Amino acid sequence: MNSGDRLVELLTEAFWETLHIVSVAGLWTLAGGLLLGTVLYITSKTGPRPIAVLNAPLGLVVNIGRSAPFVLLMVAVVPLTRLITGTSIGTEAAIVPLTVASIPFFARLVEGALLEVQPGLIEAARAMGASTPALVWRVVLPEATPGLIRGFTVTLVAVVSYSAMAGIVGGGGLGDLAYRYGYQRFETEYMIWPLVILVVLVQLFQILGDRCARTLDRR
Repeated sequence: MNSGDRLVELLTEAFWETLHIVSVAGLWTLAGGLLLGTVLYITSKTGPRPIAVLNAPLGLVVNIGRSAPFVLLMVAVVPLTRLITGTSIGTEAAIVPLTVASIPFFARLVEGALLEVQPGLIEAARAMGASTPALVWRVVLPEATPGLIRGFTVTLVAVVSYSAMAGIVGGGGLGDLAYRYGYQRFETEYMIWPLVILVVLVQLFQILGDRCARTLDRR
């Protein structure tokens, strides 16, 4: 096998590893971040049911998760990663710290998107006797959908970046390929092509997210 075929084979394998990592971590982030962000919104001072004793500790946890450098976070959650996946290296192991890092990030974006819903719509729903779950499910979330999509797009781009960093410590994917072959072996093409693919992947996610948000924006 010549060097060109070898490069294509390794790039293909690393690309699918990265796509798997980003897809699974993205789905868990979407579910966890949407739930956490909605709870933060509901229990905030301006939310439909303020609960300071719940909002404050949740907000603190989210702030800590958002501010922790991803490389340090990967090390900190190694016991959790081993508990869930049975190992601390590889593509499956990389999903755990990626999810842990991304959920707080997305949760804040969810909270912000929900807080931007026009107060008049909320008051109208309240006047019609809507309960808090009905208010959130039927009014707030549908109205905030474009903002939620934009926030998730930003988060997904961050997950792609995190996945590349995870590759440096054995997480697999394009970051791992660039580090092992491009950096450690000084093979320039193995550094350039993973970078190009990651940039293209980010652009595709951004274009798709922006298009979906514009389509669903009813304003």
